[in-house]
Amino acid sequence: PEKTEEFLLALAEALELESSALTSTTNFSEIDWDSLAVISAIALIDEHFGVMVPGQAISECMGIPDLLSLINSYLPD
Repeated sequence: PEKTEEFLLALAEALELESSALTSTTNFSEIDWDSLAVISAIALIDEHFGVMVPGQAISECMGIPDLLSLINSYLPD
């Protein structure tokens, strides 16, 4: 979906990565995914999807597929 693409671009920018560095299959071991990245993700998820996802849940994600699945679980049906 379009929101997902915009979110990934914004997250890449926040993490100072190339816009192409984050795809729907990126594993967090491939990038510098740290507590600052989790905080950025919390803010961007709220901005792009309108839901608050706990940092603990985000930090347990292994990559973008997990993160997107997590976001979807918080979206209203």
